[in-house]
Amino acid sequence: MKQCRKAVIYGLLFMMVLGLILLLIGWDHSLETVTYPIKRPELSGRRIALVCDLHSCDYGEQGRELLDAIDEQAPDLVLLGGDIVDDVLPQAGAEVVLDYLGAHYPTYYVSGNHEYWSGRIDQIKQMIQDKAITVLEGDSQLIKLGDATIRLSGIDDPEVGESEMIEQFLAVSDITGPEYHILLAHRPELIYRYLSGDFDLILSGHAHGGQWRIPYLLNGLIAPNQGLFPKYAGGRYDFEVRTMIVSRGLARETTIVPRLFNPPELVIIEFE
Repeated sequence: MKQCRKAVIYGLLFMMVLGLILLLIGWDHSLETVTYPIKRPELSGRRIALVCDLHSCDYGEQGRELLDAIDEQAPDLVLLGGDIVDDVLPQAGAEVVLDYLGAHYPTYYVSGNHEYWSGRIDQIKQMIQDKAITVLEGDSQLIKLGDATIRLSGIDDPEVGESEMIEQFLAVSDITGPEYHILLAHRPELIYRYLSGDFDLILSGHAHGGQWRIPYLLNGLIAPNQGLFPKYAGGRYDFEVRTMIVSRGLARETTIVPRLFNPPELVIIEFE
C-alpha cells in the first residue's frame, strides 16, 4: 500500500515538473524568423520581410531586437501589414522601428483595426508617410526587384468603413498584367473576398497566431473575427494558383491572452 502511494506521489510530482517545464518552454516570447519559400524563377534570390501587429511593443533599445533580425535577412522590400501602432500603448515603440525601416528599406504600409481604434488614424498615416514609408489605401504600385518587376497592392482595414474598403479592393482586384501581384491586407478571414481578385500572393496578419498553440495538433485557439479554433491563425495557405501567408505577429506585452507555444515572428518570403 505504501509503495503504491509513493508511486502515485512520485507520478504526480513528475507530471507537475513536466508541466512546469512545458509551460516555461511555451511561454518563451523570443522573436523567431520564419521563412516561406515561393517558387518564382524571375524573382529568385529576392526577399520580402512581412512585419505585422507590432502594437508599439518594446523590442529593446531603439527596437534593435527586431531591426537586427530584419537586417540579418537583408530583404529587398519591407511590408507593414497593419496594427504597427497600438491604440493604448505609446507609439514610441513603433516610431523607432518605422524611423529605421523608412531610412534603410523600401517600405509599404496598410492599416489595421487598432490604428483606427486609436481615433488618430489620419495622424498615424501622416507620421508614417513622413518617415518615407508608402501608405497604400486602395493603391497599386509597380516595384523593381532586381531585373524583375512585381505589382504590390494594398487596402485599408475594414474599420475604414465597409463600402470604402470594398471600393479600395475593387480598384486593385482587377488589375491584370504579367507582373507577380501581391495583395497586402490586414485581415486573413476575408480570404473569400481576396480570392476573387487577380492576386498571386496575399499577405495578412491580425490573428496573432491564435494566441495558444499546441505544435502539430492545434494551430491556434482563438483569433479576432474568427473565434475559437481559427482556420487562418497563421502560416501558409495554398488555394490552387494562389497563396496566402498569415503572420503570427509581433505583439507581446499588449496581448490580453498571453501567447503560449506561439512566439512572435518576423516573416520572410524568399523567392526561388
